[in-house]
Amino acid sequence: MKLNRMTAALGALTLALAAGACGSSNDDSPSSGGGSKSFAAGSTMERLNKAQSIKVGTKFDQPGFGQKGLSGKPEGFDVEVAKLIVKELGIPTDKIQYVETPSKVREDAIVNGQADMVVATYTINDKRKERVAFAGPYYEAGQNIMVKKDDTSITGPDSFKDGTKKVCSVTGSTPAEEIKKHVKDVATQVVLFDTYDKCRDALKGGQVNAVTTDNVILLGYISKAQDSFKLAGDNFTKEPYGIGVKKDDTAFRNFINDVLDKSFKDGSWKKAWDDTAGKFGAQLGDAPTVNRY
Repeated sequence: MKLNRMTAALGALTLALAAGACGSSNDDSPSSGGGSKSFAAGSTMERLNKAQSIKVGTKFDQPGFGQKGLSGKPEGFDVEVAKLIVKELGIPTDKIQYVETPSKVREDAIVNGQADMVVATYTINDKRKERVAFAGPYYEAGQNIMVKKDDTSITGPDSFKDGTKKVCSVTGSTPAEEIKKHVKDVATQVVLFDTYDKCRDALKGGQVNAVTTDNVILLGYISKAQDSFKLAGDNFTKEPYGIGVKKDDTAFRNFINDVLDKSFKDGSWKKAWDDTAGKFGAQLGDAPTVNRY
């Protein structure tokens, strides 16, 4: 009888351990990737899920959205939005391969397959749609201007019309093209670098009088140097941020839009904001309506 009872106990323990192992495959924690998933044959979602790996293009130099942290990986709102999508693909977030995608190379990274998707303060516009497609938007920013804390001579984009002040932005960015409309002489007044860190350093060193890009990016820099920089005036554009994918990949774009809509409703989108860019004082606003073109 003792032997029978011992055998029964061992059997029950074995079943319990097996049930626990099965349950772990459905773990919805971010590191798990959301458990097992099933996708249409031949789709990008199926390919990525089977590979259990994904290449995400993002910025490495923008506080609050995508900046290299102490971990050596980028951190910020864009990164957290990407993780929401990766989780729904059933891929563990520690399997994300982050690819640095400065403004001027974002389309190339998508077209050439260097990134499966790009989440990098990426304004949706018609020119870019000629080469890539966009899911979203998931946020709407606005262009603004950052100056030194004691500068009262610049109050908005019209302050550059006299031709005496230099403004810095990033090659291939929407803000770089927009500010050209407000200066007297593009050749002498607009200074372009490949990253905003270089623009910030140029402002700090006096090589330029201002830096212009989206307000949330500038607020990130200001949050780290409140005694040095400030915004000059109000936002003067609207910049809807989207997620770039291959131009003809309608299924993947629709999948991402579905994930975004879900995140708007379940609170994960807002939490991603509150944990990152929201700490710098920018307003999240209402959830945008994704454009299912």
